[in-house]
Amino acid sequence: MTLFEIIILAIIQGLTEFLPISSSAHLILPSEVLGWNDQGLAYDVAVHIGSLFAVMIYFRADILSLTGAWFRHGLSQNQTTDSRLAWWIIIGTIPAVMLGFAFKDFIELYGRSALVIAITTIGFGLLLWYADKKATQVKAVHQITWKNAIFIGLAQAIAIIPGTSRSGITMTAGLMIGLDRESAARFSFLLSIPVILGAGLLATLDLLQAPNAVDWNALIFGAAFSFVSAYACIYLFLAWISKIGMLPFVIYRLILGAALLLFVFI
Repeated sequence: MTLFEIIILAIIQGLTEFLPISSSAHLILPSEVLGWNDQGLAYDVAVHIGSLFAVMIYFRADILSLTGAWFRHGLSQNQTTDSRLAWWIIIGTIPAVMLGFAFKDFIELYGRSALVIAITTIGFGLLLWYADKKATQVKAVHQITWKNAIFIGLAQAIAIIPGTSRSGITMTAGLMIGLDRESAARFSFLLSIPVILGAGLLATLDLLQAPNAVDWNALIFGAAFSFVSAYACIYLFLAWISKIGMLPFVIYRLILGAALLLFVFI
């Protein structure tokens, strides 16, 4: 990988991890469309660590509050709004973990193609548009119930299919249950933390078993640029989403999906 490729892929990862447009799709596409070499497992770990640090630092106050409330009240009958929300994040993570383990090899074998990405990019983009158009936007994030958490968690599990977008499908589910746009995005970002952390740990274990040499400069640059772009993305997205809605991202997904279909069939 050249320095240009390292920086561009890191920025793509940081932006698309939290925008509803699919990070996995955008990291697969350079090798499919531009003929770039696959970035490799070590680089994937580095850019995901950068994204993880960004979301954890941005939501550091929420993380401390939720964690403290869960340890104080999570196992008692006197639940607080924060301890309940912490439980909903735990519950919402379980489906993604189970389906991720069950279908990881199948997805790696059959799901990482431009055609699959094109179909899921368009299909789930239209679903996001429908959810945003029909959304009642009457609930805040602390009004989520355990049934809502399971529903959003099951939606998150679908994101193992490249092109779906983990943030996109969880925001779609959040809008469907009546969350306002900012709350849907906030819960999606909080829900991403254990998933990204778990995926990063698994990838790190695989990396430790790999015999290849590690390009530490690529990893450092990748993590740094991923962190900066992810933090900026979270900040701007939460500031703007209530005003601009999901339509710009839907339009982008439709254009991207159509371009991929042309690439596949022409």
